[in-house]
Amino acid sequence: MTAPRRALIVIDSQQEYFTGLLPIQYPPREESIQRIVAAVEAAEQAGIPVVMVQHSAGEDAPVFNPGKEEWQLHPSLEERRSGGWKTVVKQYSSVFPGTGLAGWLRENGVDTITLAGYMTNNCIIASASDAEIHGFTAEVLSDATGAINISNSAGTVDAKTVHTTLMALLNSNFAAVATTEHWSQAVQAGVPLEKSNLVESAAGGTGL
Repeated sequence: MTAPRRALIVIDSQQEYFTGLLPIQYPPREESIQRIVAAVEAAEQAGIPVVMVQHSAGEDAPVFNPGKEEWQLHPSLEERRSGGWKTVVKQYSSVFPGTGLAGWLRENGVDTITLAGYMTNNCIIASASDAEIHGFTAEVLSDATGAINISNSAGTVDAKTVHTTLMALLNSNFAAVATTEHWSQAVQAGVPLEKSNLVESAAGGTGL
């Protein structure tokens, strides 16, 4: 079994999701941010590259405005900011378009990206699905990500349902899903995470 060559990609762990207009609802944001910090610590201890991503919607935007305090990283990450991190500013849901990140990952020998951060229902799922077309295996940390309550003309869904549904969906095809603790153990052992597939997930769902 070939050991994964991982990079931890922390997506948009910005104050917008804590004190701004898009507060994370599930898992509880103060718990998920601590799992993100734990993932960063585990990656650094294992010599895994850390990529810190921040979203920018432009100077005139009501959210993710780089001129506002909410654009900054959460203090628990900002206070441990490292010159060893790869920093990326993105403008799309996925971490790949217009960032040069795919090339940087290849140059650094990475074949597996581990995704943490926000939101499950936007940038995490977009980046995980995008990984395939760039040739990367994806992992998602279920307790180091988070979702919001959603209500629009198509329906209303609470954040817990959004998050847990998307974790099952991701694990069925796009990414291996695990807790931060389980992932840290896999990192220490140098092994890939197990994930399901569409056939197994369909078989498992026949009794619902």
